Amino acid sequence: MISPETIARIKELMDEASVYEEDLDESFILGGGPGGQKTNKTSNVVRLSHEPSGLMVRCGETRSRETNRWLARRTLAEMILAREQGRKTAAQQAREKVRRQKRRRSRRQKQRMLDDKHAHSQKKAARRKDSFLL
Repeated sequence: MISPETIARIKELMDEASVYEEDLDESFILGGGPGGQKTNKTSNVVRLSHEPSGLMVRCGETRSRETNRWLARRTLAEMILAREQGRKTAAQQAREKVRRQKRRRSRRQKQRMLDDKHAHSQKKAARRKDSFLL
């Protein structure tokens, strides 16, 4: 359950992003994933579409329909603010980070990395005492 303070913060965020209830088209769709029978049999996933901006948000983070309604509104307001301010949302940044991590290294990058490793191993070998002299 979401506290009244959190609801008030979400409403302030919506006002800041100029998101009004009249502009929202809300529908509920069948959930899925972890949560068992409760999520698989009830329509607790919220789909919000904001007609002025053309954005659509789908939220099924929790098993509670009411909680998902407020989380969807918060996500929508954050997306609109991010679009206006020209910055990327946390979800976009996370997706891009994963994409960068999975990207293949270029030949030059790979060679430079191997050269650095080789130089480091030589440095460590020079520090090592010869074990057969002990």
